[in-house]
Amino acid sequence: MDTLYPCCAGLDVHKQVVVACVRKPSPGGRVRCEVRTFRTETNALLEMADWLTDEGVTVVAMESTGVYWKPIWNLLEGALELILVNAEHIKAVPGRKTDVKDSEWIAHLLQHGLLKPSFVPEKPVRQLRDLTRQRTQLTRQKVQVANRIQKTLEDANVKLGSVASDVLGASGRDMLKAMIAGESDPIVLADLARQRLRVVLVQCAWAASRAVGTHLRQLYGRLVGRRGKKRALVAVAHRLLVIVYNVLKKGQAYEEPVPAAPDRHDRERLKQKLIRRLQRLGVKVQEAQAVA
Repeated sequence: MDTLYPCCAGLDVHKQVVVACVRKPSPGGRVRCEVRTFRTETNALLEMADWLTDEGVTVVAMESTGVYWKPIWNLLEGALELILVNAEHIKAVPGRKTDVKDSEWIAHLLQHGLLKPSFVPEKPVRQLRDLTRQRTQLTRQKVQVANRIQKTLEDANVKLGSVASDVLGASGRDMLKAMIAGESDPIVLADLARQRLRVVLVQCAWAASRAVGTHLRQLYGRLVGRRGKKRALVAVAHRLLVIVYNVLKKGQAYEEPVPAAPDRHDRERLKQKLIRRLQRLGVKVQEAQAVA
């Protein structure tokens, strides 16, 4: 068979040890194999990396054994060309596998280009993948804990989920602490619920959007066309909250800003908007130059 990599190495990775086999041509033309065993601690892996570099190894192949290959990959990445191989692909290659050590077999297949590398993303992508997986796992655990708490409360006939949308929210936690302290009065517990300063603001925003000649009505009219009624009301409510904050902080009365006169761009935008509305109603519109 053709030799693709004259000097290469195969790694048989285990939990506590890693067996490395280096295949390189000898002065007589034959292939020489040297096998060494290293511990999986960092110092031992760095020693293995130095040995592979001193032997002139350029390509290293290893099986994707659980998560044991990851620290070896992280240490050798950048210094050598690494190939991660699925164990099933190695078994699928015909040849002597029963009487040959795993590391020697991997190195032999690698030298002749018979291994199919698995995709390993770049280090930043791997770190982001680990972070997102950890976050997903923590989120699942949080949901499981919340469900167990809810089940325990239901077993005790405590209908906390009927008055609090989130049992582990701010209101739910306050009620749980009060019940643990011995409070059993439902009225006292209900008073611990924290109502949300947004429902009231949206109602006030709805009233402000109907006030003629105000800055907030102009804001609502400017946003409702492209954002819709609900989002426009939320924006007006946010502006109301800013106004209330400034009034309370500065101690000054609110002064209605003077509405700005529409400029040429605003008039053109309004004209085009009205023309489109008429066209949707089936009215043919023909623009004419206004007479001064």
